Amino acid sequence: MATDNCELCTNYVYDEEMECYVCAVNLDEDEMAHFIMGKTKSCPYFSFGDEYAVVRKQN
Repeated sequence: MATDNCELCTNYVYDEEMECYVCAVNLDEDEMAHFIMGKTKSCPYFSFGDEYAVVRKQN
């Protein structure tokens, strides 16, 4: 499986309609298949979600 943790990614957002967290990146069919089957080493769209970055900039 991919080594990136989706829960730390800025693309991992809460979907109120589905009432769960989902990836906001629209993967095509081939990308999704490779990701699910674990053929990718890491997600190419992973972006570390540092929720405290804004607070640090304010200081």
